[in-house]
Amino acid sequence: MLDSVNEIIKALKNPVAYDEEVTTVEMLQTHISYVFLTDRFVYKVKKPVDFGFLDFTTLERRRYFCEEEIRVNRPLCGDMYVGAVPINRDTAGRIKVGGEGETIEYAVKMKRMPSDAIMTALLDRNSVSEEHVDKIARLLADFHRIAATGSGVDECGSLSQVRKNWVQNFQQTEAHRGTLINTGDFDFVEKEVLGFMEENEELFNQRVSEGRVRQCHGDVHSGNIFILPSGEVYVFDAIEFFKGFSCSDVASEIAFLAMDLEFLGQTNLAERFVDKYIDFSGDKGLSGLLNFYKCYRAYVRAKVNGFRLSEPNISESEKSDVEKTVCAYFKLAHRYASRL
Repeated sequence: MLDSVNEIIKALKNPVAYDEEVTTVEMLQTHISYVFLTDRFVYKVKKPVDFGFLDFTTLERRRYFCEEEIRVNRPLCGDMYVGAVPINRDTAGRIKVGGEGETIEYAVKMKRMPSDAIMTALLDRNSVSEEHVDKIARLLADFHRIAATGSGVDECGSLSQVRKNWVQNFQQTEAHRGTLINTGDFDFVEKEVLGFMEENEELFNQRVSEGRVRQCHGDVHSGNIFILPSGEVYVFDAIEFFKGFSCSDVASEIAFLAMDLEFLGQTNLAERFVDKYIDFSGDKGLSGLLNFYKCYRAYVRAKVNGFRLSEPNISESEKSDVEKTVCAYFKLAHRYASRL
């Protein structure tokens, strides 16, 4: 399998492997994908990995999840996601996207967007307006209105599942207690969060019964949003591989971007975004859970960034930067917990 993967990577680094004119190819990778950027398009190849919550170990599963990624992203991205394309090897051993011969892999093909149009970069330049935020709120409200709900989705936003998620968070961050988060703050967040859930069981149940638990995007933050000069907004990279990550109370999805904006020092835009989402969706009950889910999202960010500290090849400077980020997210989670 490794030889096959390396063969495909080597081939896709060559401009002749594509079915359109390409002058240069840049390769990036995440823990689950190889990403090839050409002049006009992006090709994402899923790694043959099994992490329990996702399994991409067979060609058929990778094909299926390429198609799923396109399906779940199109409502928020329009024409950005082009399609799932085969990668073939001909009888002479040449590997090409959409070529002749045996299909040995699949890729998600997307239009390449300008990197300086990522919302995070625009926020750095103070180039995100209230009108942009309004568009994002409208887009998400419309998306949530038609997103799947009911059996198979509701369970993910139930109080029992939310409680399990929090217990796991505390267990997986215990090693940071007394170091990256002081003991008193750790205990305070745990106490306030567990207490809030115990005291608000009826509220969580009501949210489920009202249909507020939906199959959401799952990863709405400024790094997954393009705002083009034309004003078009694309919320991309929705989670397709595990309902446990994408299905939640819509309040959790809205809290994620609001928390992200506040983390980046954009409190006014965060408040505007929440207010407009409530206006567009009519979901006034969201307010009662906003700080709870902001706390959750900040805490998960601290946890996930903390995982990087155990990577074998992390440099001392990178480690220092990660530790600062983890501490900042823990502090933000504590601030939200103090409002519960």
